[in-house]
Amino acid sequence: MMMKIAVVTGSTRPGRSNLAVARWVSEFASRRTDARYELVDIGEYNLPLLDEPQPAGTGSPYAHEHTRRWSAKIASFDGYVFVTPEYNHGMSPALKNAIDYLGAEWSGKAAGFVSYGGAGGARAAEQLRLVMGSIGIADVSNQVLLSLFTDFEDFSTFRPDPRHEAELKNLLDQVVQWSGALQSLRSRT
Repeated sequence: MMMKIAVVTGSTRPGRSNLAVARWVSEFASRRTDARYELVDIGEYNLPLLDEPQPAGTGSPYAHEHTRRWSAKIASFDGYVFVTPEYNHGMSPALKNAIDYLGAEWSGKAAGFVSYGGAGGARAAEQLRLVMGSIGIADVSNQVLLSLFTDFEDFSTFRPDPRHEAELKNLLDQVVQWSGALQSLRSRT
């Protein structure tokens, strides 16, 4: 069975560069034949600041339709590539909020990170690694760090250096491999 990998946007900010970066990842990935890739824009789910009355880990049914819709989408994947900006030396609050909505839907899967910012978004990716461990996602070591200084014109128009394609290939290779390796964990739940 072919793995299904989500390319998840990490920002909902108006005028965001995030969607251009996520599309670059998704378009590159779509030329591969090792998995099915789908762009998942968190902005399309209109998730307010976490409003579920019960924590996701309790197994309680979700109270809101937006959460049930988000849950069904995320549960359908074997792995994820999170595309995250770095805001104030950290991940975006919209991405953290989207992650916190769910529990079991994330567990036993793999994730990789494409980040961007003044320092390549490295601090946002490192924060995401901490969060992944707590929700049962195995994060891969390869990542893509994009600089606002060299991969964006005027800090806003995304124009990636071609060298990042090799990095993205390696990241996707690992996400697919780890997603496959973790399949036995997912089949037990």
